[in-house]
Amino acid sequence: MKRIVNFNSFNVFSIEKESWDVEYHNHNFYELIIIESGKGFHHLNNITFSYKKGDVFLLRPSDGHEFSIKSKTKFIYIKFTEQYIWENLLSAKKNELQKVVQLLMEDHSFVYESVIKSKTDRTHLLQLARILLYEFSHKNTYTKEITTDLFCSIITILIRNTIQNATTNSWITHSVSRIEKILYYINVNALDNDKMKIENLAREFMLSPNYISIHIKKHTGFSIQQHIMQHKIKTAEKLLLQSHYNISEIADRLGFNDASHFNKIFKAYKQTSPSEFKKKGSSY
Repeated sequence: MKRIVNFNSFNVFSIEKESWDVEYHNHNFYELIIIESGKGFHHLNNITFSYKKGDVFLLRPSDGHEFSIKSKTKFIYIKFTEQYIWENLLSAKKNELQKVVQLLMEDHSFVYESVIKSKTDRTHLLQLARILLYEFSHKNTYTKEITTDLFCSIITILIRNTIQNATTNSWITHSVSRIEKILYYINVNALDNDKMKIENLAREFMLSPNYISIHIKKHTGFSIQQHIMQHKIKTAEKLLLQSHYNISEIADRLGFNDASHFNKIFKAYKQTSPSEFKKKGSSY
């Protein structure tokens, strides 16, 4: 995989393309990509979702990606390093938000589609990105201070849209407990069969395989495998409704033995088959 290296700690620019001409790659920096106009498909870590105006993608350094463009697309790129986050963002955040920013930056995202859900926030973030682009490009008086504040606002909107579940919300107001760290790690890496082996998961948190299994079951009521499967089902729902993959391809990507096995498990969790779920979702 090609690796793109950038030596600037912060960079903002816009490009417009009718066809994508950069091979599948990753970076040595973090990247926010805002779709200003156009539509097509985003291939991120070998999973594909459609994109449209207002979509926002957050990429970590090791995330591999490329685009397939259906109609001329204008992208706004915000590239930044971990050092920039620490020096310009975390120092300005209250303690409770510092934890959330760090969690967003530290691990692979399991959000493959646009991270912005709210229509209002999509509009506001796009406006902020355009202002940020202008300020960064024109280098006027107090540009550094303004760009830092604008970037901080963009990240805060992103946090508001990505921190949804109760477990993650508890990190905002409480110290991150070991069980929360384990559950977050499982959510992030649920599709990585090697990392989800009990012995490797236990080694990650310096626990014995037997103890980590008992620990998770005791605190959550669910086994490790049940947590992994719940994440796979949630991912399957997204792929069924938002990607172009067929059921056999989704089963393969999520690590099921075959489409029949996937159908059986999905129906057990959702009380409907994958094809029925997809059909109902597409009718809305």
